[in-house]
Amino acid sequence: MAEVLFYHLERQPLERVLPVLLEKTLERGWRAVVQTASQEYAEALDGHLWTYREDSFLPHGLASEREAPRNPIVLTPDTTNPNSAQVRFVVEGAALPDASQYTRVVLLFDGGDESAVAAARQSWKSAKAAGHDVTYWQQTETGKWEKKA
Repeated sequence: MAEVLFYHLERQPLERVLPVLLEKTLERGWRAVVQTASQEYAEALDGHLWTYREDSFLPHGLASEREAPRNPIVLTPDTTNPNSAQVRFVVEGAALPDASQYTRVVLLFDGGDESAVAAARQSWKSAKAAGHDVTYWQQTETGKWEKKA
């Protein structure tokens, strides 16, 4: 069974949190796929990951690109796994996919959006019912992530 992590974004936006989590994923030697709810947002994230920090580089690309299978990070609006990733990030309210094909699935949701919170709760119930190891993470006032459940 997969490890399914829920990150409740309250203090920092996704654009600040996601690159850090992707860096940690690559440090572990894992490949990642980031699932968005739209092609437009996948393209926006693509641009952001090139410029989010001057002193860092995250090798990535879009699933629609020919090089997608070779990229350690791929951005996609669907449930495919074009680069055989071990970790799947689910953002922008995209539906939680079948987690069984991954080592880890990370769902990041906006705590200020009631529909995103409700969808995350439903995804939590589904992942737990499927037998996955689910954990809930919330950011402290100092910016560190704390396991709450």
